[in-house]
Amino acid sequence: MENPQIECRGLWKIYGRRADEAMQAVLSDNLSKAEVRDRYDCVLGVRNASFNVQRGEIFCIMGLSGSGKSTLLRHVNRLIDPTSGEIHVAGRRVDTMDEAALLQLRSETIGMVFQHMALWPHRTLGQNVGFGLEVRGIGPAERRVAAEKALAAMDLDGWIDHYPDQLSGGMQQRVGLARALAADPEILLMDEPFSALDPLIRRQLQDQFLKLSRHLKKTTLFITHDLDEAIRMGDHIAIMNDGEIVQIGTPEEIVTNPSDAYVAEFVKGISRVHLVRAESLMEPLEGRAPTSKQVAPDAELAQIIDHFMDDQSPVTVANPDGTAVGMISIKTALGALRG
Repeated sequence: MENPQIECRGLWKIYGRRADEAMQAVLSDNLSKAEVRDRYDCVLGVRNASFNVQRGEIFCIMGLSGSGKSTLLRHVNRLIDPTSGEIHVAGRRVDTMDEAALLQLRSETIGMVFQHMALWPHRTLGQNVGFGLEVRGIGPAERRVAAEKALAAMDLDGWIDHYPDQLSGGMQQRVGLARALAADPEILLMDEPFSALDPLIRRQLQDQFLKLSRHLKKTTLFITHDLDEAIRMGDHIAIMNDGEIVQIGTPEEIVTNPSDAYVAEFVKGISRVHLVRAESLMEPLEGRAPTSKQVAPDAELAQIIDHFMDDQSPVTVANPDGTAVGMISIKTALGALRG
Protein backbone atom coordinates (compact mmCIF):
# COMPACT_ATOMS: atom_id res chain seq x y z
CA MET A 1 0.00 0.00 0.00
CA GLU A 2 1.31 3.46 -0.89
CA ASN A 3 2.02 6.09 1.73
CA PRO A 4 -1.16 7.80 2.96
CA GLN A 5 -2.01 11.32 1.83
CA ILE A 6 -3.11 12.24 5.36
CA GLU A 7 -1.80 10.65 8.54
CA CYS A 8 -2.38 11.62 12.17
CA ARG A 9 -0.36 9.87 14.85
CA GLY A 10 -1.29 10.02 18.51
CA LEU A 11 -2.98 13.41 18.20
CA TRP A 12 -4.10 15.23 21.35
CA LYS A 13 -5.75 18.60 21.85
CA ILE A 14 -6.51 20.04 25.28
CA TYR A 15 -7.82 23.59 25.62
CA GLY A 16 -7.14 25.69 28.72
CA ARG A 17 -4.44 27.49 30.69
CA ARG A 18 -3.46 24.25 32.45
CA ALA A 19 -3.41 22.15 29.29
CA ASP A 20 0.10 20.73 29.84
CA GLU A 21 -0.70 19.80 33.42
CA ALA A 22 -3.99 18.23 32.36
CA MET A 23 -2.23 16.30 29.60
CA GLN A 24 0.17 14.71 32.07
CA ALA A 25 -2.71 13.79 34.37
CA VAL A 26 -4.65 12.19 31.51
CA LEU A 27 -1.63 10.11 30.54
CA SER A 28 -0.87 9.00 34.09
CA ASP A 29 -4.42 8.57 35.45
CA ASN A 30 -6.49 8.01 32.30
CA LEU A 31 -8.87 10.85 33.18
CA SER A 32 -12.17 11.20 31.34
CA LYS A 33 -13.24 14.34 29.50
CA ALA A 34 -15.48 15.30 32.46
CA GLU A 35 -12.66 14.75 34.96
CA VAL A 36 -10.31 16.95 32.92
CA ARG A 37 -12.90 19.71 32.96
CA ASP A 38 -13.66 19.40 36.67
CA ARG A 39 -10.07 19.11 37.93
CA TYR A 40 -8.20 21.40 35.56
CA ASP A 41 -10.86 23.62 33.97
CA CYS A 42 -9.69 22.35 30.59
CA VAL A 43 -11.51 20.86 27.61
CA LEU A 44 -10.28 17.60 26.13
CA GLY A 45 -10.96 18.13 22.42
CA VAL A 46 -9.08 15.24 20.80
CA ARG A 47 -7.78 12.17 22.62
CA ASN A 48 -4.92 10.14 21.13
CA ALA A 49 -6.37 10.07 17.59
CA SER A 50 -4.56 8.08 14.92
CA PHE A 51 -5.78 7.43 11.38
CA ASN A 52 -4.64 7.61 7.77
CA VAL A 53 -6.31 8.46 4.49
CA GLN A 54 -5.12 6.91 1.25
CA ARG A 55 -4.84 8.78 -2.06
CA GLY A 56 -8.22 9.23 -3.75
CA GLU A 57 -10.17 8.00 -0.73
CA ILE A 58 -13.17 9.66 0.93
CA PHE A 59 -12.62 9.24 4.67
CA CYS A 60 -15.57 10.28 6.84
CA ILE A 61 -15.24 11.34 10.46
CA MET A 62 -18.57 11.36 12.26
CA GLY A 63 -19.93 11.86 15.73
CA LEU A 64 -22.38 13.92 17.71
CA SER A 65 -21.90 17.62 18.43
CA GLY A 66 -18.90 18.06 20.73
CA SER A 67 -17.33 14.73 19.80
CA GLY A 68 -14.20 16.42 18.42
CA LYS A 69 -14.64 15.72 14.72
CA SER A 70 -14.29 19.32 13.48
CA THR A 71 -11.44 19.95 15.91
CA LEU A 72 -9.63 16.95 14.46
CA LEU A 73 -10.20 18.18 10.89
CA ARG A 74 -8.76 21.62 11.65
CA HIS A 75 -5.50 20.04 12.78
CA VAL A 76 -4.85 18.71 9.28
CA ASN A 77 -4.22 22.19 7.81
CA ARG A 78 -3.16 23.45 11.24
CA LEU A 79 -5.88 25.93 11.84
CA ILE A 80 -5.43 24.44 15.32
CA ASP A 81 -2.06 23.50 16.84
CA PRO A 82 -1.99 20.11 18.58
CA THR A 83 -1.11 19.68 22.24
CA SER A 84 0.77 16.53 21.25
CA GLY A 85 1.13 14.21 18.27
CA GLU A 86 2.12 14.33 14.61
CA ILE A 87 0.28 15.36 11.43
CA HIS A 88 1.56 14.38 8.00
CA VAL A 89 0.00 15.65 4.76
CA ALA A 90 1.20 14.70 1.27
CA GLY A 91 4.45 13.39 2.73
CA ARG A 92 5.19 16.54 4.77
CA ARG A 93 4.98 17.00 8.52
CA VAL A 94 2.48 19.77 9.21
CA ASP A 95 2.78 20.25 12.98
CA THR A 96 6.40 21.44 12.67
CA MET A 97 6.02 23.61 9.54
CA ASP A 98 7.03 27.26 9.55
CA GLU A 99 4.54 29.92 8.45
CA ALA A 100 5.76 30.10 4.85
CA ALA A 101 5.50 26.35 4.32
CA LEU A 102 2.10 26.27 6.01
CA LEU A 103 0.79 29.05 3.78
CA GLN A 104 1.99 27.16 0.71
CA LEU A 105 0.32 23.97 1.93
CA ARG A 106 -3.00 25.73 2.48
CA SER A 107 -2.95 27.54 -0.84
CA GLU A 108 -1.64 24.77 -3.11
CA THR A 109 -2.22 21.34 -1.55
CA ILE A 110 -5.39 21.64 0.54
CA GLY A 111 -8.83 23.01 -0.29
CA MET A 112 -11.42 23.49 2.45
CA VAL A 113 -15.22 23.53 2.26
CA PHE A 114 -17.22 24.73 5.26
CA GLN A 115 -20.87 24.30 6.25
CA HIS A 116 -21.38 28.05 5.75
CA MET A 117 -19.66 29.24 2.59
CA ALA A 118 -18.99 32.83 3.71
CA LEU A 119 -18.96 34.07 0.12
CA TRP A 120 -18.04 37.72 -0.30
CA PRO A 121 -21.27 39.53 -1.29
CA HIS A 122 -19.42 42.33 -3.10
CA ARG A 123 -17.53 39.90 -5.34
CA THR A 124 -18.92 38.01 -8.34
CA LEU A 125 -19.01 34.24 -8.30
CA GLY A 126 -15.94 34.20 -10.54
CA GLN A 127 -14.05 36.43 -8.13
CA ASN A 128 -15.12 34.31 -5.16
CA VAL A 129 -14.14 31.06 -6.86
CA GLY A 130 -10.81 32.44 -8.08
CA PHE A 131 -9.76 33.85 -4.71
CA GLY A 132 -7.36 31.01 -3.89
CA LEU A 133 -5.58 31.51 -7.20
CA GLU A 134 -5.49 35.27 -6.57
CA VAL A 135 -3.64 34.62 -3.29
CA ARG A 136 -1.11 32.57 -5.24
CA GLY A 137 -0.48 35.47 -7.63
CA ILE A 138 -2.25 33.99 -10.66
CA GLY A 139 -3.36 36.62 -13.19
CA PRO A 140 -7.01 37.64 -13.82
CA ALA A 141 -7.39 35.89 -17.18
CA GLU A 142 -6.12 32.54 -15.89
CA ARG A 143 -8.23 32.89 -12.74
CA ARG A 144 -11.34 33.44 -14.82
CA VAL A 145 -10.68 30.36 -16.95
CA ALA A 146 -10.19 28.24 -13.82
CA ALA A 147 -13.32 29.70 -12.22
CA GLU A 148 -15.41 29.00 -15.31
CA LYS A 149 -14.21 25.39 -15.38
CA ALA A 150 -14.89 24.88 -11.67
CA LEU A 151 -18.35 26.47 -11.86
CA ALA A 152 -19.21 24.32 -14.89
CA ALA A 153 -18.21 21.21 -12.93
CA MET A 154 -20.82 22.23 -10.34
CA ASP A 155 -23.53 22.86 -12.98
CA LEU A 156 -23.22 26.64 -12.69
CA ASP A 157 -22.34 27.48 -16.28
CA GLY A 158 -23.10 31.08 -17.14
CA TRP A 159 -23.21 32.32 -13.54
CA ILE A 160 -19.63 33.60 -13.31
CA ASP A 161 -20.58 37.31 -13.33
CA HIS A 162 -23.49 37.00 -10.91
CA TYR A 163 -23.36 37.75 -7.19
CA PRO A 164 -24.00 35.40 -4.23
CA ASP A 165 -27.29 37.05 -3.21
CA GLN A 166 -28.74 36.04 -6.59
CA LEU A 167 -28.32 32.33 -5.75
CA SER A 168 -30.25 29.82 -3.66
CA GLY A 169 -28.61 28.15 -0.67
CA GLY A 170 -27.85 25.01 -2.67
CA MET A 171 -26.30 27.03 -5.47
CA GLN A 172 -24.14 28.94 -2.98
CA GLN A 173 -22.93 25.62 -1.62
CA ARG A 174 -21.94 24.62 -5.14
CA VAL A 175 -19.95 27.86 -5.42
CA GLY A 176 -18.12 26.90 -2.23
CA LEU A 177 -17.22 23.54 -3.73
CA ALA A 178 -16.15 25.23 -6.96
CA ARG A 179 -13.92 27.60 -4.96
CA ALA A 180 -12.16 24.61 -3.37
CA LEU A 181 -11.76 22.84 -6.72
CA ALA A 182 -10.57 25.86 -8.74
CA ALA A 183 -7.08 25.78 -7.23
CA ASP A 184 -6.86 22.04 -8.07
CA PRO A 185 -5.74 20.90 -4.60
CA GLU A 186 -4.65 17.32 -3.94
CA ILE A 187 -6.71 17.17 -0.75
CA LEU A 188 -10.18 18.42 0.22
CA LEU A 189 -11.24 19.04 3.81
CA MET A 190 -15.03 19.21 4.07
CA ASP A 191 -16.68 20.22 7.35
CA GLU A 192 -20.37 19.25 7.22
CA PRO A 193 -20.71 20.87 3.78
CA PHE A 194 -24.28 19.70 3.11
CA SER A 195 -25.83 19.63 6.59
CA ALA A 196 -27.66 22.98 6.29
CA LEU A 197 -29.45 22.02 3.07
CA ASP A 198 -32.88 20.56 2.43
CA PRO A 199 -32.86 16.74 2.10
CA LEU A 200 -33.44 16.67 -1.66
CA ILE A 201 -30.77 19.30 -2.42
CA ARG A 202 -28.43 17.58 0.01
CA ARG A 203 -28.75 14.24 -1.77
CA GLN A 204 -28.26 15.89 -5.16
CA LEU A 205 -25.04 17.52 -3.98
CA GLN A 206 -23.85 14.26 -2.45
CA ASP A 207 -24.41 12.54 -5.80
CA GLN A 208 -22.65 15.34 -7.65
CA PHE A 209 -19.66 15.28 -5.33
CA LEU A 210 -19.35 11.48 -5.51
CA LYS A 211 -19.35 11.68 -9.30
CA LEU A 212 -16.71 14.42 -9.25
CA SER A 213 -14.65 12.54 -6.70
CA ARG A 214 -14.53 9.41 -8.84
CA HIS A 215 -13.46 11.51 -11.83
CA LEU A 216 -10.92 13.81 -10.13
CA LYS A 217 -9.66 11.27 -7.55
CA LYS A 218 -9.30 13.89 -4.83
CA THR A 219 -8.32 12.70 -1.36
CA THR A 220 -11.14 13.87 0.90
CA LEU A 221 -11.57 14.15 4.67
CA PHE A 222 -15.32 14.57 5.17
CA ILE A 223 -16.93 15.58 8.49
CA THR A 224 -20.57 14.77 9.24
CA HIS A 225 -22.87 14.11 12.18
CA ASP A 226 -25.14 11.98 9.98
CA LEU A 227 -24.32 8.27 9.79
CA ASP A 228 -26.48 7.80 6.67
CA GLU A 229 -24.36 10.44 4.93
CA ALA A 230 -21.12 8.90 6.18
CA ILE A 231 -22.15 5.46 4.91
CA ARG A 232 -23.18 6.89 1.56
CA MET A 233 -20.07 9.02 1.07
CA GLY A 234 -17.22 7.24 2.82
CA ASP A 235 -14.80 4.54 1.76
CA HIS A 236 -13.88 4.38 5.45
CA ILE A 237 -15.56 5.88 8.50
CA ALA A 238 -14.11 6.94 11.86
CA ILE A 239 -16.64 7.34 14.68
CA MET A 240 -15.72 9.73 17.50
CA ASN A 241 -17.02 10.07 21.05
CA ASP A 242 -15.71 12.56 23.64
CA GLY A 243 -12.67 13.37 21.50
CA GLU A 244 -11.70 9.74 20.93
CA ILE A 245 -11.92 7.63 17.79
CA VAL A 246 -13.82 4.55 18.93
CA GLN A 247 -13.94 2.67 15.62
CA ILE A 248 -12.55 2.90 12.08
CA GLY A 249 -13.83 0.67 9.30
CA THR A 250 -15.64 0.37 6.01
CA PRO A 251 -19.36 1.18 6.08
CA GLU A 252 -20.10 -2.57 6.09
CA GLU A 253 -17.72 -3.20 8.99
CA ILE A 254 -19.14 -0.34 11.04
CA VAL A 255 -22.75 -1.49 10.57
CA THR A 256 -22.26 -5.25 10.91
CA ASN A 257 -19.53 -5.30 13.57
CA PRO A 258 -19.87 -2.27 15.89
CA SER A 259 -16.98 -2.10 18.34
CA ASP A 260 -19.03 -1.13 21.39
CA ALA A 261 -22.49 -0.16 22.64
CA TYR A 262 -22.01 3.46 21.55
CA VAL A 263 -21.43 2.50 17.91
CA ALA A 264 -24.15 -0.16 18.07
CA GLU A 265 -26.66 2.49 19.12
CA PHE A 266 -25.62 4.63 16.16
CA VAL A 267 -26.05 1.90 13.57
CA LYS A 268 -29.12 0.04 14.83
CA GLY A 269 -31.52 1.83 12.48
CA ILE A 270 -29.33 1.63 9.37
CA SER A 271 -30.58 -0.49 6.47
CA ARG A 272 -28.17 -3.26 5.53
CA VAL A 273 -29.55 -4.09 2.08
CA HIS A 274 -26.95 -2.04 0.19
CA LEU A 275 -24.09 -2.56 2.64
CA VAL A 276 -23.71 -6.27 3.36
CA ARG A 277 -21.98 -8.24 0.61
CA ALA A 278 -22.21 -11.88 -0.40
CA GLU A 279 -18.60 -12.61 0.56
CA SER A 280 -19.39 -11.59 4.14
CA LEU A 281 -22.38 -13.98 4.35
CA MET A 282 -21.34 -17.06 2.40
CA GLU A 283 -20.63 -20.40 4.02
CA PRO A 284 -18.26 -23.06 2.62
CA LEU A 285 -19.70 -25.36 -0.02
CA GLU A 286 -18.56 -28.45 1.91
CA GLY A 287 -19.29 -30.79 -0.95
CA ARG A 288 -22.66 -29.30 -1.84
CA ALA A 289 -23.41 -28.90 -5.53
CA PRO A 290 -23.74 -25.28 -6.75
CA THR A 291 -27.28 -24.09 -7.39
CA SER A 292 -28.51 -22.37 -10.52
CA LYS A 293 -28.99 -19.11 -8.58
CA GLN A 294 -25.62 -17.38 -8.54
CA VAL A 295 -24.27 -14.01 -7.40
CA ALA A 296 -20.83 -12.43 -7.40
CA PRO A 297 -18.86 -12.11 -4.13
CA ASP A 298 -19.53 -8.35 -4.09
CA ALA A 299 -23.30 -8.69 -4.63
CA GLU A 300 -25.40 -6.64 -2.21
CA LEU A 301 -27.82 -8.19 0.27
CA ALA A 302 -30.74 -6.69 -1.68
CA GLN A 303 -29.74 -8.67 -4.77
CA ILE A 304 -29.34 -11.85 -2.73
CA ILE A 305 -32.78 -11.52 -1.17
CA ASP A 306 -34.34 -11.03 -4.62
CA HIS A 307 -33.24 -14.59 -5.44
CA PHE A 308 -35.36 -15.96 -2.60
CA MET A 309 -38.63 -14.35 -3.71
CA ASP A 310 -39.86 -17.34 -5.75
CA ASP A 311 -37.42 -20.05 -4.75
CA GLN A 312 -35.98 -20.46 -1.24
CA SER A 313 -33.15 -22.81 -2.19
CA PRO A 314 -29.61 -21.57 -1.36
CA VAL A 315 -27.82 -19.00 -3.49
CA THR A 316 -24.35 -19.85 -4.80
CA VAL A 317 -21.55 -17.28 -4.66
CA ALA A 318 -19.29 -17.57 -7.70
CA ASN A 319 -16.22 -15.79 -9.00
CA PRO A 320 -16.31 -14.09 -12.43
CA ASP A 321 -14.85 -17.25 -14.01
CA GLY A 322 -17.83 -19.24 -12.72
CA THR A 323 -15.99 -21.01 -9.90
CA ALA A 324 -18.31 -21.51 -6.94
CA VAL A 325 -16.76 -20.27 -3.69
CA GLY A 326 -19.62 -20.37 -1.20
CA MET A 327 -23.33 -20.63 -0.50
CA ILE A 328 -25.94 -18.47 1.28
CA SER A 329 -29.12 -19.84 2.83
CA ILE A 330 -32.34 -17.87 3.23
CA LYS A 331 -31.88 -18.06 7.00
CA THR A 332 -28.46 -16.39 6.75
CA ALA A 333 -29.76 -13.69 4.39
CA LEU A 334 -32.73 -12.84 6.61
CA GLY A 335 -30.50 -12.82 9.68
CA ALA A 336 -28.21 -10.30 7.98
CA LEU A 337 -31.20 -8.18 7.01
CA ARG A 338 -32.41 -8.09 10.61
CA GLY A 339 -28.93 -7.47 11.95
